[in-house]
Amino acid sequence: MKALDRKLLRDLRLLWSQALTIALVVASGVGGFITSLSAVDSLALARDRFYASDRFADVFASVRRAPLAAAEALRQEPGVADVQTTVEELVRVSLPGVDDPIIGQLIGLDARAPQGMNRVRLAAGRWPELGRTGTGPVEVLASEAFAQTHHLGPGSTLTALVNGRQRTLVVTGTALSPEFVFAGLWGMPDTRGFGVFWMDQEVLAAAYDMDGAFNRIAVKLAPGASEQAVVDALTRRLGPYGGREAHGRADQTSHAMLDNEIKEQRVLGTVLPAIFLGVAAFLLNVVVSRLVATQREQIAALKALGYPNLAIGAHYLKLVLVIVGLGLVLGVAAGDRLGTLFTGLYAEFFHFPSFEHRIAPGLLLVSAGLTLLTAVGGTFNAIAATVRLPPAEAMRPPSPGRYRRTLLERLGIQRIGPAARMVLRNMERRPLRTALSIAGVAAAVAIVIMGNFFRDAIEVIVDTQLKVALRADVTVWTTDAVDEPRTRLALARLPGVRQVESNRYVPVTLRHGHLSERTILRGYPGRPELGRLIDVDQRESLIEGRGLLLTDRLARQLGLQPGDPVQVEVMEGRARTLTLPLGGTLPEMMGLNAYLDREVLNRVLGEGDLATGFLLSVEPGREPEVLKATQALPRVAGAWSKATMLRNMEEISARNIRIMSTVLTTFAVIIAVGVVYNNARIALAERAWELASLRVLGFTRAEVSGLLLGELAGVIALALPLGMLLGTGLTHGVVALLASDQFQFPVVIRARTHAWAALAILVAGTASALVVRRRIDRLDMVAALKTRD
Repeated sequence: MKALDRKLLRDLRLLWSQALTIALVVASGVGGFITSLSAVDSLALARDRFYASDRFADVFASVRRAPLAAAEALRQEPGVADVQTTVEELVRVSLPGVDDPIIGQLIGLDARAPQGMNRVRLAAGRWPELGRTGTGPVEVLASEAFAQTHHLGPGSTLTALVNGRQRTLVVTGTALSPEFVFAGLWGMPDTRGFGVFWMDQEVLAAAYDMDGAFNRIAVKLAPGASEQAVVDALTRRLGPYGGREAHGRADQTSHAMLDNEIKEQRVLGTVLPAIFLGVAAFLLNVVVSRLVATQREQIAALKALGYPNLAIGAHYLKLVLVIVGLGLVLGVAAGDRLGTLFTGLYAEFFHFPSFEHRIAPGLLLVSAGLTLLTAVGGTFNAIAATVRLPPAEAMRPPSPGRYRRTLLERLGIQRIGPAARMVLRNMERRPLRTALSIAGVAAAVAIVIMGNFFRDAIEVIVDTQLKVALRADVTVWTTDAVDEPRTRLALARLPGVRQVESNRYVPVTLRHGHLSERTILRGYPGRPELGRLIDVDQRESLIEGRGLLLTDRLARQLGLQPGDPVQVEVMEGRARTLTLPLGGTLPEMMGLNAYLDREVLNRVLGEGDLATGFLLSVEPGREPEVLKATQALPRVAGAWSKATMLRNMEEISARNIRIMSTVLTTFAVIIAVGVVYNNARIALAERAWELASLRVLGFTRAEVSGLLLGELAGVIALALPLGMLLGTGLTHGVVALLASDQFQFPVVIRARTHAWAALAILVAGTASALVVRRRIDRLDMVAALKTRD
């Protein structure tokens, strides 16, 4: 073994604790990077494979009722490679022993035509027998997510309200489809209250008078075709059949939720690890700089013995590479373990035939490259300074520090104790190192705040949307627009109902110049009580007398200002275009929404007093009774309980946010320990002579420890408020990167999050201080007081 290699092993043995803390910081950065991106890459790979193998469609459209001949005409449109039609309906589903409302989506399977796209893949059991009509039980395939949640298997039965008639559904197996990777209505994950059921298309068509017709169409694009051109062609041809505007994959609910999750995690998996690796670079620079300073004589001896600058520089670079190499190995192991955990969490929301965690070789290469860049970037200046030292200069002790009065003393504040004065003077002597130490601890504070911010944001979203805005207990919607006074009276007569409020939703396309956007025009009461409009600042907005209102994001996308005329193309019933002035904008958290007074909406549509949804205030404890009673109303398509949805959302979000917060807090504590402990060890090595002198002069161990640990306390005290400001800024930045047209997190950081961040850092600092205090107590005063000639 070469002499320099033996020296390397000796240095590592002496620096093992510092090397380990730095390696753990590097491991946090690499682990966070690999955790997020490997899980997201696994998710994207499972998606791409499923889409390709089961031919996920490119364009989708719904119609009220269109003949099959219309689909054949669409096949001739330029850019269309294949067309598939189905009959689909939303129904009320009942399960034995389950009181919560369940919505089922029935989809017809045509025994005469093989599935050309959006193929249904059998996961377990057998296929239902197709071509058997009649009024008896209907065999169905159930979506895997719903079946697993309710423990359904072959032979399980349930009932569905199919066009006003109760039908028994017999489950023959479970299935998957690329169209329903994400299970839920309106973008909300709900495997309890929403299920997909595939059944014989002839039976479903007969129940809804859809023989020889369809109400849902999917299109596969030809290679190189323009999606927008095909969307426009479908919209034009399906318009006479009550067709809503066609849309591409980006607006398909399942794909949109999946794509949004991938984008969000790519942002988080890049921003936070960058902070970890930046702190690691800082720590490496401090440690190597200190090591060089304590080994000046050794460097001079090596140069005098003929070792070239390159060999000496390579020696110290090897030291750094060993440390970051250990961090890389630990980070890859942690990333693989946590990535598997995150993949398991994804599997509860997104369902694929095959979904396994994998780390792409390219991701490992990028991780290794970033680690190497961190090592070289963090230590380049220190190593360069090492090789430039002339032997004669290296043999001399370093120049003594320049001592002077502290800033507080210069400002006239004289009542400072000797210990505090020594601490402040030492911090001012090395302003750059002190500033970097404060920045490192502040980064740890910011990461804890960032990790716990999502919990605060989810709570605010749930509280705003389901408690402050939605005061109703039960929401009911109808198959079509219904007579509002008659239906409201029928609902008000149900047992336990105290108040009923109606609304109307109409699918529209808003246009302003060459800009357009599909959305739902929501007709609310002018002064709603059960379903209020609450903005991001928790303020209520009234519709009465204000005309058309748009969310601020929607108005920006269309380039609209209050007072501008807006073309409203109605995508329901007969084709028509309205021109309405924009009355104002609303800063909402969710959706590209449009609002209009329901009475005004009905008047401009000229269709009478109609409604499509009703909000019910119910006596406490009587929600199940009301939900059951709504099943007897023929025009009611579905109903859900706010209490059930609130429980489901809180259960899902609480667990996932807890896991995410724990991981980020752990990484932040590692950073805090790395910064605080390394600073303390370096300060102890630099001030050993001073501390030993004080012990000889009669200072107690506690007093001597206070001088050193007081500096650490000062760093933490200054870092906490700075870290909280940095955490707020980091949160704003990440939220801006995560913002989409459909959703934006509110930037709300509660006091408990700040308190938790401070507690985590104080615990990490205290633990580091206790370890250093033990080393101070064991200080060899004789060895420390030896000086060089």
